[in-house]
Amino acid sequence: MNFIIRWLVTSLAVAFTVWLVPGIGFAPGANSVIDIVAFSVVLALLNMAVKPVLQVLSLPVTVLTFGIFYLVVNTAMLYLASGISSGLFGIGFYIASFGSAFVASIVISIASSILNSLID
Repeated sequence: MNFIIRWLVTSLAVAFTVWLVPGIGFAPGANSVIDIVAFSVVLALLNMAVKPVLQVLSLPVTVLTFGIFYLVVNTAMLYLASGISSGLFGIGFYIASFGSAFVASIVISIASSILNSLID
């Protein structure tokens, strides 16, 4: 049940981010609802499995930068989810630049935390 709630929250946050952030989106002509759902599943699974390992490995740098490097870890997760979803599912999720991915990771983090606080 926890994964389903996390997946739904991630889906809403990704949909909001695609709508808000320029340079983040799906290929033209794609079914955006199905693409958002599949991309959110990949992102939620990566956030549950890989992200804790990356957080532990980057802990010294995160402490030195007072937590700002945590946003770089989120951006890396977004790039990784984009690559995996494009490779496995053929989803045309594109990221135009590192800056747009960085802003998108911030927006997804804020939207997810707001939605999680409303659910809890």
